Amino acid sequence: MSRPVIAIVGRPNVGKSTLFNKLIGERRAIVEDVPSVTRDRIYGVTEWNGREMTVIDTGGIEPKTDDLILQKMREQAQIAIDTADVIIFMTDIRAGLLADDRDIAVMLKKSGKPVIVAVNKSDNIGDVAPEYYEFYELGFDTDPVALSSLHGTGTGDLLDAVVEALPPQTEDATDDDAISVAVIGKPNAGKSSLVNMMLGENRLIVSDIPGTTRDAIDTRLENEHGVFNLIDTAGIRRQSRIEDRIEHFSVLRAHTAVERANVCVIVIDATQGITEQDEKIAGIAHEAGKASLIAVNKWDLIEKDNDTVNRFTKDIYNALAYMTYAPILFISAKTGQRVNRVFETVKYINEQTNFRVSTGMLNDVLTDATTRVQPPSDKGRRLKIYYMTQTSVAPPTFVVFCNDVELFHYSYRRYLENCLRDVFGFKGTPIRIIIRERGDDAV
Repeated sequence: MSRPVIAIVGRPNVGKSTLFNKLIGERRAIVEDVPSVTRDRIYGVTEWNGREMTVIDTGGIEPKTDDLILQKMREQAQIAIDTADVIIFMTDIRAGLLADDRDIAVMLKKSGKPVIVAVNKSDNIGDVAPEYYEFYELGFDTDPVALSSLHGTGTGDLLDAVVEALPPQTEDATDDDAISVAVIGKPNAGKSSLVNMMLGENRLIVSDIPGTTRDAIDTRLENEHGVFNLIDTAGIRRQSRIEDRIEHFSVLRAHTAVERANVCVIVIDATQGITEQDEKIAGIAHEAGKASLIAVNKWDLIEKDNDTVNRFTKDIYNALAYMTYAPILFISAKTGQRVNRVFETVKYINEQTNFRVSTGMLNDVLTDATTRVQPPSDKGRRLKIYYMTQTSVAPPTFVVFCNDVELFHYSYRRYLENCLRDVFGFKGTPIRIIIRERGDDAV
């Protein structure tokens, strides 16, 4: 049984994301004093009185709106409500009880889920303002909880109420073997559509407005290929086009998502081809040492001949010369073409980046490599390589001990990397080779 799910819902700008961050103990949700910043559902984990809970932050609900994005935010909040075991209904004591609060309360009562009303911005918890009692009019079974999500006061009382409303605790199934997959790319490349197709449900907001997804969203999925944690991220724009702080935070979240991932799926728009921005985004994954798959999306929109695939492949690897280890899949998130192959490829390259080679096998390869191509020399002094050992995985990292680091040219390092790939594969993952002079303790 998975962790119980707690959904935080309410009007825009009542402090939902601030509470979410306080509960999970990190700044994963974007917080900005502007309504409608959080657009999709954000997941995190909190623990209280021995109970682990999955917490969902949602975009603000505006019950009556003609705005497309706000309508979709309401749809996403409804999905969170349907998923939740307990709902935290955030209100704002400074604004008082509004008509929209009453409309949201009606929606929540229809769900049949336990609802805890959180009266936020109650800075003087010991001396509750008279306005607090207005929120009893919402008609829920439990008393409203006064709190300040900014300062954290009252959150203990809130969590006590949540835990009391939870269903009985059951043993959780372990999902430690889940592969975390960050889906990254430029805005409007089809990342959210790809995640939706992979999940088989309308999990993320999808529209043709670039920059719709602002936060990194986590979703667990189990299928015949294994258990996956999918992280959809904000489209990464060029720095010069980041026009406000919220967009800047989105880029930071995308970088953070790469750090949290085991494997990155780099989504490229086939109708635009490989661009300079795609190169920079791929570089983020490469420099972080992440196993990566390049997914060329919107392949259904490309007119093809017998050489189209080869031409695209050549263009991509020419632009990403540092990343020719990454496999390329030509997909369509819209039609589902080859999307299922994303899972099997991700699983395979995750195995590759975690592959460990014995020191004995490594030195057999090293002996063969140095026999076929002699190490370089300079001014009569020749490079001597003593032995090689693997020190870590994800990415596979090797330490080579030699007589003189200065003699170890980059070209010979690249040659050894190619030898390792020829013998052991390491498809989809960068390889790191660290050079040490024998006697150097810094291994």
